[in-house]
Amino acid sequence: MTTTPLKIVFHGQNAANFRQGFEALIAPEHQIHDLSDALDQPGERAHYESADVVIGIKLNDSMPIPLKARLFHAPAAGTDAVNTALLPAPCALANCFGHENAIAEYVLAALLTRHVPLARADQDLRQQRWTYWAGRPTALRTELGSQTLGLLGFGHIAKTVALRAKALGMRVHVANRSPISHPTVDQSWTLDALSEFMASADTVVVSLPLTENTQGLVNAQALAAMRSDAVLMNVGRGAVIDEKALYDALVSRQIGGAVIDTWYQYPTPTQTECAPSTYDFAALDNVLMTPHMSGWTAGTVRRRQETLAENIARLGRGEALINVLHGPA
Repeated sequence: MTTTPLKIVFHGQNAANFRQGFEALIAPEHQIHDLSDALDQPGERAHYESADVVIGIKLNDSMPIPLKARLFHAPAAGTDAVNTALLPAPCALANCFGHENAIAEYVLAALLTRHVPLARADQDLRQQRWTYWAGRPTALRTELGSQTLGLLGFGHIAKTVALRAKALGMRVHVANRSPISHPTVDQSWTLDALSEFMASADTVVVSLPLTENTQGLVNAQALAAMRSDAVLMNVGRGAVIDEKALYDALVSRQIGGAVIDTWYQYPTPTQTECAPSTYDFAALDNVLMTPHMSGWTAGTVRRRQETLAENIARLGRGEALINVLHGPA
């Protein structure tokens, strides 16, 4: 089958994470250009404006317009930094997943850590303290399999988490925009009953994307509905949970704790280190903080490269694209 040669640009450092070895995944007639975040090097602006395919995570008023683009492809799931009004009419916006296995492992690891304190047991025994010795009533642990897991959103991530949770014997509750009927789900609610859902689980995992409808969805009222010993985990987008409301709930110990992987402030190309929030979450002992790492594995990168390459191949052959969020498929 004939393939139309395409000009492909990888825009910025985020896209560059998926660049290594990419030539081996696409037809040799395609051209690839690597562009900086600022698009301020000689020829970069022209390459961006004339590309058939842009691989990147943002498009805004401060940037040149990809005038000839037929595909703007995010190398990740989130596209909230892409202003679709700036895309040419024939241009499709697509995204990648492939991170659900990695994030499910992160979620289960964080949950198991709370019930199987291997690190603490090891540390104590090295000091000749038999803290968790079987036979001591004070050494009894809880079991993850007896817990109820709440999943806010039921996309790729939540479905994969649910499968693993059921394998451990957990009950699975879901809150979602539309009603859910799924073999791994024991009970579900729509978002208009969010407080009832939040009250039903020992741990609530947020995996929603950031949209106008989800920003601040988990607010003070939703947090107040949680059990006093419940844990909130965010592997979706930081701003889905109201920043101040979450901090206040943790400071006052209104909830049992939090595991936070997605944040409110991030490093930039010009500031490579920063606090993840304007609030001092680092001072709290009931928070586990990680640097947006839950989905970042070699397997995730490989699977996303394969999605990018598949859509480029389909575009070159004039076939329907996958994972299209906006514009022609």
